[in-house]
Amino acid sequence: MAIATPAPQPTPALPEIRDIAPPIDVFPWPPWMVAVFVVVVLLVFGVVAWLVVRAIRRRPGAPPLTPRALALRELEALRGEVSRLDVHAFSVRVSDVLRGYIEAQFGLRAKEQTSPEFLASIAGATQFEDDDRALLEQFLEKCDLIKFARIDATSDDSAALLASAMAFVQGGRA
Repeated sequence: MAIATPAPQPTPALPEIRDIAPPIDVFPWPPWMVAVFVVVVLLVFGVVAWLVVRAIRRRPGAPPLTPRALALRELEALRGEVSRLDVHAFSVRVSDVLRGYIEAQFGLRAKEQTSPEFLASIAGATQFEDDDRALLEQFLEKCDLIKFARIDATSDDSAALLASAMAFVQGGRA
């Protein structure tokens, strides 16, 4: 018996291989649209930055110190100088601080007047009570004795001058 062998089958035709396709542009927007978008974004950032800088510049600063606060700060700074500074130099500085406070707080020409002139000018002033005038008179007399008469004074005298100046500045006046 003969075995039948199947007849050779024709080989199927292979599909034709195509060449590589060129790249496809997948960016959805044309270049001019991208450029317009970038310009708009830069303008928005610029306007926001300008507004922020403007707001920072317009923000109010800290309020200025009142004459009383300024004088107290200067007198506190002098407290550490009581024993280090010469008594004469210390009395000059304390007197300058107190006279500067009186000028700024009350609008009087305290720095430009001698002690007697200043005391005469405040004799009828309503801003000062009798206790204020007495304290100022004692303070200025002691300062003048140290500054001009060059009396022998100690650091205790400097501390007393500082205490008088502090008491006047801390008083209940406006």
